[in-house]
Amino acid sequence: MTQTNALTQRLDAGPVICAEGFLFELEKRGYLSAGEFVPEVALEFPDALRSLHVDFQRAGSDIVEAFTYNGHREKMRVIGKEDLLEPLNRSALQIARSVADEVPGNFMAGNISNSNIWDPAETAKQDEVRAMFAEMVGWAVEEGADLIIGETFYFAGEAIAAAEIAKASGLPVVLTLAPMAFQEMADGVGIVETAQRLEQLGVDVVGLNCFRGPATMMPWLKQIREAVSCHVGALPIPYRTTEEEPTFFNLSDPHAAVPSPHGRTFPTALDPLQTNRYEIGAFAKEAHDLGVNYIGVCCGATPMHIREVAEAVGLTTEASRFSENMSNHFMYGDNERLAENVVALGDRA
Repeated sequence: MTQTNALTQRLDAGPVICAEGFLFELEKRGYLSAGEFVPEVALEFPDALRSLHVDFQRAGSDIVEAFTYNGHREKMRVIGKEDLLEPLNRSALQIARSVADEVPGNFMAGNISNSNIWDPAETAKQDEVRAMFAEMVGWAVEEGADLIIGETFYFAGEAIAAAEIAKASGLPVVLTLAPMAFQEMADGVGIVETAQRLEQLGVDVVGLNCFRGPATMMPWLKQIREAVSCHVGALPIPYRTTEEEPTFFNLSDPHAAVPSPHGRTFPTALDPLQTNRYEIGAFAKEAHDLGVNYIGVCCGATPMHIREVAEAVGLTTEASRFSENMSNHFMYGDNERLAENVVALGDRA
């Protein structure tokens, strides 16, 4: 078991909620481009980013995660804006810090993630990724992060590298894996084996995030929970992945009258394949019942999903004031003031 710290103390006491999925939500709101998915919003539209953090916070997220996903040196080179790397990171961290400080007990997390250039056969590439992680973790420490989240790793080697660098910061570390459809890490290492290795490195929370919806994340989550003694994290996507289509990368939608121009539902035509909020709530409750206390939702998450997670594990959030109250619905409610002739229309509306 990892050494007790502020994060593990909270997790020992009960569920901690973490909102992720900023890329999808900010793309839908018109603040970044799908495909590129670069978090320039932290520099160009800081108020929009702050607003999303606040919305997730009100919905129950205890962790304000700095939006630096894809904000690493290689991605900035791809779009020709490497000179903005440090300003982008520092702005995202400062925004997250300011939001976290508004609610006593909230954590601010620095973030590192899949580099998409890791190569198990190339030491030079591995060294490059390590350097990218080190500078981002360094900025997070300087800007007052309470913990480091490493997420969406599909290579075991890259996850281990991220864990080693994050642990060197001295901060609590959350490290979540994102296995693709071939049911192991992309370098051939077992998913559960990788989680165990991360625990051995002293990671405080190991688990899964992204790529998989509730149906295809839960089986692996159960195995990880049984195999490790540290805290476990679970942050699925809110999409209906299946055994035949385990991740959202290749989900099919045969009923689409107008398919996406790039030929895939991912990432811009997934809307009809979403879970409903109750499915997300059921996943959260099942995970919590397994002993998983670090719970959230990843790409596709909205504040509504985060509220559903929080309420499913017994928490009341600021946004719970606006949880559904169908008793006053004009056609489906039971309030005595509702017009009977209108309520009668409900079954055939």
